[in-house]
Amino acid sequence: MKKKVFILGLGLIGASLCRAIKSEDILLYGWDHLEETRKIAKETHLIDHLATGIEDAIQMDVILLAVPVQVSIDYLRILADLPLKESVLVSDTGSTKGMIMEVAKHLPFTFIGGHPMAGSHKSGVKASNPHLFEEAYYILTNDQESERIDELIELLKPTRGKFILLDAQSHDEIIGVLSHFPHIVAAGLVQTSAELSGKYPRASQLAAGGFRDITRIASSDPKMWTDILFTNQDILLSLLSDWQASMSELKSKIAKNDQAAIYQFFAQAKQIRDQLPKKQKGAIPAFYDLYVDIPDIAGAVAKVTTALSRADISIINLKIQETREDIFGVLELSFKNQQDLETGRALIQAENFHCWIRS
Repeated sequence: MKKKVFILGLGLIGASLCRAIKSEDILLYGWDHLEETRKIAKETHLIDHLATGIEDAIQMDVILLAVPVQVSIDYLRILADLPLKESVLVSDTGSTKGMIMEVAKHLPFTFIGGHPMAGSHKSGVKASNPHLFEEAYYILTNDQESERIDELIELLKPTRGKFILLDAQSHDEIIGVLSHFPHIVAAGLVQTSAELSGKYPRASQLAAGGFRDITRIASSDPKMWTDILFTNQDILLSLLSDWQASMSELKSKIAKNDQAAIYQFFAQAKQIRDQLPKKQKGAIPAFYDLYVDIPDIAGAVAKVTTALSRADISIINLKIQETREDIFGVLELSFKNQQDLETGRALIQAENFHCWIRS
C-alpha cells in the first residue's frame, strides 16, 4: 500500500517539495487556496491527485503544511477537529517555530516542526524547483520527542537537504539573528534611501551596485515577513533593543571622535565576517549572481546569453545595471546554483568578457 502524502500550500516551498519527493512509492496529494495555483498544479502533473480541500486530510498518512505560520496554526486547529488516521504524521515548513510548537502540545496527532532554509528570487508554483533544498539546512523541531522523526527524514530525504535538530526556542533565536533581523535592517535601509531620493533625485541611480546588493533581501514578500515578525515577536523586540543600544554606543563614539573605538568596531566586524563559511547555504538563501562588463556594441548581450544557452544553463534572472556612465553597462545574471554559476563564468570568460562574483 502506497503512503498518501498531502501537501497543503503549493507556492514555491510546497511545489518544490512536491517535485523533490514525488515518486512511485507514494501517492502525492496537494491543495492550495488559490484557484490559479491549483489549476497549474493539475495541468503540470505536479501532484498525483488534486485534493478538494483540507477535509481530504482524513485519508492521509502524512500532511505537510507549506503555508505561513499563522495559516499553519489555523490549519492545525481544523485538522484537530477532523477524524484523521490515528497514525497520521504532520509537519510544517514555517520560518518560526515557537508559536506553532506551543500549539502542537495540545494536538491529538503527532506533529514535528520543520523549516527548510531555502528560497529563491521568485515565488509561486511556477518558480518551483526540485533542487531548491539541495545542501540547504532543513531544521526539524521535535520538542515532543516523537520517535517518528526518522520516518519524516526518510520521506524528505529526496530533497537532499542537511537535516539538523533544534528545539523551538533555539531555532527562533538563531534564525532571528541570522535571517529575520537582517531583513528588518535591509528594509530600514531601503526606507532611508527612499527619503534621501526625495531630497536628491540622483540618489536612486547611485543606490545601484553595492547598496542594491546588501538590501536585496528587502524585496521579500511583505505578507510573509509580517507573519514572521508577529510569530517571533519577543526575540525580535529584544534584538531591536540590543541593536538600538549598540548604535547609540557607536553614535557616542563618533560624537567623541574616538577613532580607536570606531576602528575596533569595523575591525572586529571584518574579522567575524571573514571567518564565516563560504559556499554554503545558510539562514538567508544564497544568491548565485555573476556580473559581466558589457561594452556598448551591438549584439554583446546576445553573445553572452547564447553562450549559456548552448550549454543548457538556465538563467533565472537577468538585469542590466547602468552604474558606470560612458564606460560599460553591467549585466547581472542570476543562476540556480553554484555549479551553474561557475560554469557560466568560464563560458563567458571564454568569449572575452570580463566578469566577476561579489564575495
